[in-house]
This record gives sequence, C-alpha cells and structure tokens, in this order.
Amino acid sequence: MLIDRYVLLLCLLVLGGCTAIVRHELDERHGKADPTLFDTPRSPAAGLSFRNDVQPILERRCVVCHACYDAPCQLKLTAWQGIARGSSKELVYDGGRLSETAPSRLFVDAQKASQWRAKEFSAVLNERRQTPEANLAASVLYRALRLKESHPLPQVAVLPESMDFSLDRTQQCPRIEEFDAFERQNPLWGMPFGLPGLHPSELNTLRRWLEQGAPFEGMPPLPAAVDRQVAEWETFFNGDSLKQRLVSRYLFEHLFLAHLYFDSDAQPHYFRLLRSRTPPGQPIDPIVSRRPYDNPGVDRVYYRLEREQETIVDKTHMPYALGQKRLARWRELFLTPDYRVERLPSYAPEVASNPFVAFQALPTDARYQFLLDEAEFTIMGFIKGPVCRGQVALNVINDRFWVFFLANERSPQQEGDFLSREARLLELPSAQGSDAGIIGPWHKYAKLEAQYLQDKSDALTRYAVTRRLPDLPWIWNGDGGNPNAALTVFRHFDSATVVKGLLGEPPKTAWVIGYPLLERIHYLLVAGFDVYGNVGHELLSRLYMDFMRMEGEFNFIAFLPIERRQAVRDHWYRGASQEVKDHVYGSLARFDVDSGIKFHTDDPQREFFALLKRRLAPVLERRYDLSALPDTVLRQDLEVLAGLRGASLSWLPELIVLRVEDPPQEARYFTLLRNTGHSNVSSLLREGRELLPAENTLTVVRGIIGAYPNAIYRVRRSEILALAKAIGGLSSEDDYRTLAGRYVVRRTDPDFWKYSDELQTAHLRQAPISAGLLDYNRLDNR
Repeated sequence: MLIDRYVLLLCLLVLGGCTAIVRHELDERHGKADPTLFDTPRSPAAGLSFRNDVQPILERRCVVCHACYDAPCQLKLTAWQGIARGSSKELVYDGGRLSETAPSRLFVDAQKASQWRAKEFSAVLNERRQTPEANLAASVLYRALRLKESHPLPQVAVLPESMDFSLDRTQQCPRIEEFDAFERQNPLWGMPFGLPGLHPSELNTLRRWLEQGAPFEGMPPLPAAVDRQVAEWETFFNGDSLKQRLVSRYLFEHLFLAHLYFDSDAQPHYFRLLRSRTPPGQPIDPIVSRRPYDNPGVDRVYYRLEREQETIVDKTHMPYALGQKRLARWRELFLTPDYRVERLPSYAPEVASNPFVAFQALPTDARYQFLLDEAEFTIMGFIKGPVCRGQVALNVINDRFWVFFLANERSPQQEGDFLSREARLLELPSAQGSDAGIIGPWHKYAKLEAQYLQDKSDALTRYAVTRRLPDLPWIWNGDGGNPNAALTVFRHFDSATVVKGLLGEPPKTAWVIGYPLLERIHYLLVAGFDVYGNVGHELLSRLYMDFMRMEGEFNFIAFLPIERRQAVRDHWYRGASQEVKDHVYGSLARFDVDSGIKFHTDDPQREFFALLKRRLAPVLERRYDLSALPDTVLRQDLEVLAGLRGASLSWLPELIVLRVEDPPQEARYFTLLRNTGHSNVSSLLREGRELLPAENTLTVVRGIIGAYPNAIYRVRRSEILALAKAIGGLSSEDDYRTLAGRYVVRRTDPDFWKYSDELQTAHLRQAPISAGLLDYNRLDNR
C-alpha cells in the first residue's frame, strides 16, 4: 500500500513537471499569459461577424452539448463571455459533496475572464501574445477542433467503450499546457466529442475568427419599443408602497428563472428579472446570492430586467409573456384588493424560505391564482431548473402521470386561517441552508409533515361534511379558457418534461395539486434548491419531495369511492412499506368521507379520468395529440406504435425523436416516450429492483417533446408498421443493434449534422416561443 502511494506521488510529480515544461515552452514562444486579455472583447475585422458568422456554427455544433450546468468542464459556449471564461475541472453536479461549494454561474458570480481565472477556470482562447499563429497554437478550443479534423471518427457503427458518454463520466478538461499529452492519450476525443467533425467551411470560419483573437461586436441594440416596455415594467416592479414592494418580491421569487418577453414583440427578446442595488434609470448593479430570497444586504431592493445574452436552449428555456393583459391580471389579483401590508418580512432563513410566513399578508387566493394561471411554467421550474439533472433527483416521480388542480374557490386548505395556523409545519428543508445535515433535520421534517397531514385530514373532512363532498367542481376547469388546467409530466430517467394536455392512455397515477402543495414544490425544488449545496441539502430536498408526490396522489385518491381507495393505493405502492402507504392514504393521510361522484363501473380510477377529460375538454391542449393528426392512415400506423406494451420496450431508449419521411413532403417529426413500469417509486437507491417490465408502455406524440433526445430514428412512412414489429420483437441488445442499423441516425453517421440541422430547424419553427436548441449530451452509442 505504501509503495502504491509512492508510485502515485511519483506519477503526479512527473506529470506536473511535464506540464511546467510545456508551459515554459509556450511562454518562451508566445509570451506569458495575460488573464485580463479577454476582460473586454476586441472588435471584429471587416468581413467577419461573431453574431452572423461564428455564433450560428457554435450553436448548431457546440452549444448542443456545451450549455447550462451540465456543460462538460463547465465550458459554456452559449455566449462569447462563456468562451472567454473557459473551462473548469470542478463539477457542478457532485452528489458526494460534503460541503457547499462556491457557485460558478456565468454572468452572475464573476463578470470578467480574469475574475474567472481567480476561480480556477482555465482559458480555452489564447491569452498570450496575439498573433495568428499563437491564437491557434495556444487555444484549447482550436486544438480540440483540429484534433477531430486530424482524427475523425472511425468508420464503425458503434464507437468503442473507451469513449465514455455516461452522464457521470470522469471529465477530461485539459489546460493548454496539458493538451499535448491529452491528444496523445485520446486521439479520438476531438470536438465535437463523439460526433462527426465540422464541415471544412465551418472549421475555416472558426479558424479565421480565432486567428483574429476571437473578436466580438457585442449585442445589437434593442428596438426603441422594447426599451420603452422595459422601462414601463421596471416602473411596475418598483412601486414604493409596502404592498407593491411585497408583491414584487413575491413575483421575483417565482420568476427569477423565467425568460421574460413582451407579447407585442414580433421577434421576442428575452430578459431575466433580477435584484439590483440601483433603481430604474441607472446601470444595473446585481445583488448576487445563492437563492432568490437570501438577504440582499441593502435597505431597498430594486427589481430590474436584464437582457438575456445566452443562446436559448430547450433544457433551460422557460418563456413567460409580459403584456397589458398580464399587467391588468396582476393588478386585479394583488393590488386592487383591499388589504394592508403593515411591514415587510425579514430575509432570515426561517422566514424567507417559508412562503406561508413571508407572504402571509398577500391574499392566499391571489397567490394561488397567480400560480394556476401559468401552472405549466410553475411545474416546469423543477423540471428545467438546476434540480432536474440526474436520476436520483428524478426517481421520486413516475415515468408518466397526469396533473390536475383544485379549484381556487373550492380549496379546503384555503378556508379560514388554516394556512396561517399550519405555517410552522410547512417549513422546508432549504431553511437548513446549503451545508445541511441529514439525520437530525430529516427526523424534524418527517415529524412536521406527519402532523401537517393529520391536520390537513381533519380540515378536509370538516370541509367535506359541512360544505360539499369531493366532486368534479372541486377540480379547476381553467376558468373555461386556460389550458394550464391539465398537464402531463414525463420522466426520461435522468431528465423530465412537462406539457399542457393529457397525453397518452390513462396513466398508472395522477396528482391533484392545491395551493400549499404547489407553493412548496416551488420553494423546495426551485427557489430553495442550491445545485452547489452539499449532499445533505440535496438528499433532504429529494426525500421531502417524496412527501410532495404522495400528497398529490392522496388528493387524487380522495375523489374515488371510499371502499376502493386503499386498493388503488396498494397498486401504486406494491412492495412499499406500510409507513409509506400511510403517507399516501392511511393512518397519516386519511379521509373518511365518501366521494360525491357517482361511479358506475368497477374501475373508478379510469372512470374518474374520463370524467376529468370531459370536464376539461374545452381547455385541453391538443397540439401533441395523435388524434388531431389529419392524415388518418399515418395516425393509425402511429397508434400501432403507441399500442406497444411490455418487456420488449426495455431495450428502447427513454426518448426518441422519430423522423418520418414521405417525399416530396418535408419530413415530419414525432416523439416516442418509453414509460418504464415500476412497482413503486418510494425508494431512493433501489430503483432497479422496482422495475416491472411487463408494465412498460410507449407514448407517441406529434412534434418534439423533451430537451435531451436519446436517439433519432429515421423511417419512411411505409416503414412505420415494420418499425413497430421490430420494436415488439426486441429481446436482447443484439436485437436492438439490428434495429438501430436499420432506423437510427447514429452518432457516427456521416450525415448526422444534416439530420440534426433539419431537426433543430423544424423544432424551432413548430414552437418559435417555447422551443430552444435540443441537447445531445444523452445521445445513445448503441
């Protein structure tokens, strides 16, 4: 053992010595690095524009992997500033982190390249003497592109196992002085990693840009009309009364991840709402904090709109429209009602992390209606926010379920002072901060939840007995025109998607969400979640989300006949402990009042789904429904695909984009979503033992759903039934490879970028507001 340590130390010393030698050689040849060189971009020479010539190439070839928190090596190529920042060997997602780590958010935690160097980010551009030769030789970005040019992908269908595409692979983030050794050891690891190289014309454009020192002309000016709307909205967000200030704080804490845009803007420009030390009319001085409710450290917070500078990518894009209707709605909800705000709540963690304490002065029905109006956006926060990455974060939910909401005017938990009395029980784990313990805090929150469930059960029973039994009017109908009333959530193992509408056949489970649950989901997994927190913080958030899921399921079960509720619960939680079941429906979460709905079949769950679809029919979103496809024959063939069930589906990827070709028409796109059968989803680390392959299903939808396709299938229209037959016959990995050889556009396909470009273009055309660039970090290599 001692010898091994000496060998390891010797290797490290040798590697460190080699790195130092290479760095010295670079210094001798090109001068010493100047970390301030890219603090300010240089202007491009005539004939070359970053925005028009360079950025489109980076977006379609590089941003598709290098965006957001899960960009390899934290190298974000979504903005010039991200390229200037460079890369880091530190992981953002680290499930074993014992202590919180310093955040590294682009445009937030540092503003200049030199400041990022102080945070251990290394340059991918040449920071030495600026000559065309040096700007290529001393650039990690160029060296990675050239490595792919020199060593293209081998002419094989499936790349070797040495090319690791797993989500938690060991990352290689070489600095320029380490790159010689890196390319000797990994000649096939040039960029784009595991995908075909750039076209010579694309590479030539990037080479010219790098030779010129990576110039950037800056963002184009905003149209005058947009500037005026920014000023108008900043005036609204910064009213002086205590009521206005409290409302703006509430709005900010729910919209800080949004891509805000003006609904009158023909070409949307996106903005972020942030906290500033300076009022409108002055340059923004951002208040930087881990969470949107952390103490700002100033007497007066101003809420400002800052222009989004990064490429819009689907995995983080959460558009939210601002306009005159929105303004009138918010005034109606929050400012017109006659109530007083005597004082503003503090930013102490025990107050700020608990919205039922911090915003007690705001009308509960106004808060709930604000969330309902854009319920898809509200749920999307934990789907597309930083919490969403990784299987442990998402194995708290089933692969597909429907979501409904309690009507605002018929929510028993909003009766009287119930929420005020229960506020202390609704404390969330984020109150522990980002360096949280596990055992002690978990016992605390489990006891609080148990007491809340009992109080909620009592209140629900009183309401049902004295007011009205649970029936269809308890369910929000979208006020007759809002499609947010019904949502479908898909889990794709380590990512997820939420969309409006009720997609697929009736699912195994469903949630009914009321105000306390919806608000807690947001403050648990969006406002209160810190991706840079320690393992205790992440684990507490994950475990508490179990409670949230079970509450939503209880709310659904409560509408079923009293004598059938336990059987439904037991089916949803086969193999789970009695303690878990009691949280869903039992001794802790109880409701001893029968449903007010008259059921007529021996399958009340399916019957209830049918009643809900009928009630919500006027507002159901149908853009993804196969039933809305005008081509009857094509629809029938796709329905055969959607009818596949069972173990053969286990061999499919989670999320497949299906390209259907029928010349001379343009290719049409559909999405195949594998829904994995589970006995229950109550276990943190035992998911593989809870799989029920016989209950696997496949959902097929029009258009593109999901930000991370695992595979792109290409079929002629006449081949859809053959594809369905092939999928139904899968029983081994060899079977799947045969299928892939016939239908899959693999990573190694020489035409991969052609099909990728057509896919991205179609996606952005079909959903110009809600879509962004798809991400290829999870593409299969099979």
